[in-house]
Amino acid sequence: MTTIRKPWSREETLLAVNLYCRIPFGKQHSRCREVIELATAIGRTPSSVAMKLNNFTSLDPEEQARGVKGLSGASKLDREIWEEITRNWEKVSAKSEYLWSQVVEQKIPFSNLPIQEKFSDNTSDDSAKSKDWLGSTETTRTITARLAQGFFRRTVLASYLNRCCISGIPVSELLVASHILPWADYPDQRVNPCNGLCLSNLHDKAFDRGLITFDEEYRLVLGKRIKEFMTVEALRFNFLSYEGKQLTLPEKFLPDKQSLARHREAIFCSD
Repeated sequence: MTTIRKPWSREETLLAVNLYCRIPFGKQHSRCREVIELATAIGRTPSSVAMKLNNFTSLDPEEQARGVKGLSGASKLDREIWEEITRNWEKVSAKSEYLWSQVVEQKIPFSNLPIQEKFSDNTSDDSAKSKDWLGSTETTRTITARLAQGFFRRTVLASYLNRCCISGIPVSELLVASHILPWADYPDQRVNPCNGLCLSNLHDKAFDRGLITFDEEYRLVLGKRIKEFMTVEALRFNFLSYEGKQLTLPEKFLPDKQSLARHREAIFCSD
């Protein structure tokens, strides 16, 4: 007897792409805890979810460049969702984060999502300014930004296996999903994981203020200003000892080299 597979809905596919972004390729299998968690929430088998993740792998140019092909069964909807999220990281990631919090974490069925119509894919930025969403005081724009920020942090930290890419510090409370290009100045790059680095609070502050940067080969470069303080042992240990060393590259979403070049040109204080 032929088994008829239930088509994936748009909401289910958004949840799958969210999970794809937050776990490395090596965890895209049916025994992974996160895969089982999503499968349980949407009433599918872990194998089905794992296959969907590997469909997204086949659409990811970074994985293709690494020689990881994924599966060849990506659907039209898979391709649409992948194109949408990579074209508008903030909007689509916020929707997927909302769905994750409701369906996976709170285990609310799709049909019972609270005032879901206020967070439709058709909500424009202009209309969002005047509409409350999921609360009496927060606007849709505010909620979208908060959800997108959460997605960005989880995705960037997961890509670097929750370790500072300079020092290797593994304490999540001390880690920051640092933006290569500033949040305020580059709105189209705010939630793009390739515009992110996992840094300790100390290294994040130094990077944000232009005291350090990375060269074309992802090697740490120290500015003249911070080098003036290398008589301080803590700075020698936290900065000088890593100078010229390549940052630990992420499992996914390599730092964009053009963004790093802009950081060197516009933010880094070489003098």
